[in-house]
Amino acid sequence: MRQLYVHVILLVFVAALTACASDLRVSSLQLGRSVNADKTVAHHTTVFKSDETVYLSVLTAGSGSGEIGVRWIYEGRVMGEPKKQVSFRGNAVTEFHLQNAGGFPPGDYDVEVFFNGQPAGNRKFRVEN
Repeated sequence: MRQLYVHVILLVFVAALTACASDLRVSSLQLGRSVNADKTVAHHTTVFKSDETVYLSVLTAGSGSGEIGVRWIYEGRVMGEPKKQVSFRGNAVTEFHLQNAGGFPPGDYDVEVFFNGQPAGNRKFRVEN
């Protein structure tokens, strides 16, 4: 009887761990000038004008929850580090954007993406006059 009790507890523990398992992951990054209704990028580009908003769509696959963060960088300086808590079942998209009412200075920029604090990809882009 005691052995049966131990097996039942072990089975419940394994079932609980399986239910908590997450295979959510970043599958792709899109950069562009605008987004569609589903938050994917509509006009892909890596070259922007000073007064344009830069959109980043982070596509994920799998199910689970976690934190997606981005780091916007210009000439080695961090311009912003927004983060979003997400929870998805299946493919999904999380949108981030960068804008500056006064316009961006021309030059080379980077955006780094993190999932649960771990690097998940990056994109380089340029702002021209």
